[in-house]
Amino acid sequence: MKVAVYSGSFNPMHIGHLEIVRYLTGDAGFDRVYLIVSPQNPFKDASNARSGPARYEAAKAVMGRYPELDVMVDDIELRMDPPHYTIRTLDALKAREPENEFVVVMGADNLDVIRQWKDYRRILTEYGIAVFPRRGSHRGRAKASLLRENPSYNITLLNKRITTISSSFIRAGLAEGKDMSRYLV
Repeated sequence: MKVAVYSGSFNPMHIGHLEIVRYLTGDAGFDRVYLIVSPQNPFKDASNARSGPARYEAAKAVMGRYPELDVMVDDIELRMDPPHYTIRTLDALKAREPENEFVVVMGADNLDVIRQWKDYRRILTEYGIAVFPRRGSHRGRAKASLLRENPSYNITLLNKRITTISSSFIRAGLAEGKDMSRYLV
């Protein structure tokens, strides 16, 4: 089974997350999506993050309202010791489910900095990535640069433009007392 590994803080889950999941379970050709709730991104400040278990339960509740989507909300990273590197998560998933093919889903902004990720070469050769466009990022250039480094890297550029709503935008609006309910799922 080809599984999209969609990791994030999901703090909070919003319409953009749901749009991505719908695309991944539909036109993108994945058999299933694993929504991996991350305890803490090693590149981000933890000060605004809600607890991992609370975000996990919230994500399960949201995805429970969409049973037609083949999505499993997974707490694998919440059960792992830090640091929480993508390669460690992928290796744990592969050990748990050796029959599945795992592909990391990311925005083009992450492709721009993937060389900073732990064991990025292994991610690109052993697992692969599927990259959504993001404003201000040039996926084609980033992919070409990586393929010059190693032509066997598995990099798929997804052709669906996704909403620009972000969890940080929603949290900022809530902090200012704005009604952000139209962005939440």
